[in-house]
Amino acid sequence: MNRLDHGALEKKIGYTYKDPKLLRQALTHTSYANELKINKLGSYERIEFLGDAVLEMVSSDYFYHAFPDQPEGALTKRRASAVCEQALAITAADLGLREFVLLGKGEENTGGRDRESILSDVVEAIIGSIYLDGGLDEAAKFIHRFVLNDLEKKQLFYDAKSVLQEKVAKKGKGEPCYELVSESGPEHKKEFFVRVRLGDTVIGSGKGHSKKLAQQQAAYEALTKMEEWEI
Repeated sequence: MNRLDHGALEKKIGYTYKDPKLLRQALTHTSYANELKINKLGSYERIEFLGDAVLEMVSSDYFYHAFPDQPEGALTKRRASAVCEQALAITAADLGLREFVLLGKGEENTGGRDRESILSDVVEAIIGSIYLDGGLDEAAKFIHRFVLNDLEKKQLFYDAKSVLQEKVAKKGKGEPCYELVSESGPEHKKEFFVRVRLGDTVIGSGKGHSKKLAQQQAAYEALTKMEEWEI
């Protein structure tokens, strides 16, 4: 990634790095580091570890103060919906991060650029890199602007299966049925493709690195198409 690319991404995220090497590291997948024989410490893994902790602290503080009358369990659920893998992948999509991630050829050829697990890791790594470069306040600004936004949509995604079941039950349409269509990839990087049906009608589909996540995606798609399917 050249300096021009750095500038384009810095503009997207609203932060200019004093040390641009931190941004490059935040975008470097282990496969790319291995391919170029860079020390593994040059990938985003360590920075992601730090970013995950910063994200948990900032988001916990946000929900604690935003919902002063809610108990710990409700706050935990709200936080989970905002910082889960799919929510962070939404953040990555909004920022167009897929085009900036540095992947090895093997990971590239197996669809890594669109893998939610990688994209969510990169968001956490960027948070960690901003924290290292500019401190907690700058990292918090990024989190509030790009992660703790559009929370209703992220909450709906997180609760998609239960919300779909409730809506279908209210209309007397029976039970949604989730069907595993296919699975691919090695054991440690499985990707599952799932469809959700009402009777004989497919009302949604989704994919994810676990059956649960694929089902959640399928349910969310079904919810967004309820009028189309006359649910």
